[in-house]
Amino acid sequence: MTRDQLAGAAQAALGGGRRLDAVERVAGGTTKGVYRLTMDDGMTAIAYLWGDSENYWPATEYDGDLADPFSPGVGLELFEAAHARLKSLGVRVLEVHLVDRDRTFYPADLAIVEDVPGGDLMDLSTRDPRAAEPAMARLAESLAVMRRHRGPSFGKVALIDAGGTSRPASCEQAALAFALRCLAEATARDHRIADASEEVEERLRQLTAAVRPRAEYSVVHGELGLDHVMVDRDGHPVVIDIENLLYFDVEWEHVFLRLRHTDSQYRQLAVDGLDEDRLALYKLTQHLSLTAGPLRLLDGDFPDREFMQGIAEHHLNEALVMVRWS
Repeated sequence: MTRDQLAGAAQAALGGGRRLDAVERVAGGTTKGVYRLTMDDGMTAIAYLWGDSENYWPATEYDGDLADPFSPGVGLELFEAAHARLKSLGVRVLEVHLVDRDRTFYPADLAIVEDVPGGDLMDLSTRDPRAAEPAMARLAESLAVMRRHRGPSFGKVALIDAGGTSRPASCEQAALAFALRCLAEATARDHRIADASEEVEERLRQLTAAVRPRAEYSVVHGELGLDHVMVDRDGHPVVIDIENLLYFDVEWEHVFLRLRHTDSQYRQLAVDGLDEDRLALYKLTQHLSLTAGPLRLLDGDFPDREFMQGIAEHHLNEALVMVRWS
């Protein structure tokens, strides 16, 4: 990405006679390009670009299927719907300076949002747990608001808020279908999961059968690591990477929170009353997802290959432990 390619969008978004001085790619994104824009007066902002050249993931038949809760969450439509829902709940999200749906400034979907230069909550929590406590407490409050809100049905917020309906019959059936898809993808790429595939499928079906019916759908981020939470100048947590926002079982959120964080970090966000059967199903499902996803990402040209291979290796072993020691 060059300065000239984003100069017009930057001026339209930030105005005031400013001109774009520099563009710097921000590391970490796998589905969209993330670039820091620095204006000639020092003001900064972030550009999100949803273009094919910015997406490291190999294409699949599930891309763009909003009726599948677990299809890849990519695109401006999903970002806008998620942003509107979280903002309506009072959850702190990035302020939007410009949205370019018509590709006036660049030949891909584009949004320019505020830059939060203070770093993410994962880094702060690791460096100085005591200093992170106020932001962690505020994040817990935001999660409580999201948990209490009830969606009319389950699925992607962009779909449900537009009056749509997800294809699966229930959250647990959606998770089972996703888990079986991840199992098939992992089986094709690693002989260890292939050798255990029948055991894994049987265990998934047992866990699904144990889940009792329920129809209470909370707002769920879906990938809420503390590295997806920035800390602003006032110490408030700012939730980012929101395109996969769902109405779903709250247990899905808490399985990810447990998998992603240390015990001390998770204790600050934990809640009582979660359904153990749903937790068990979603834990195995997410282990399979975090095996198959990184292995599929490595089919392409993702640069940090050792890191991604390590994620796949860890979760493959955890999935096998869940199945063989259940």
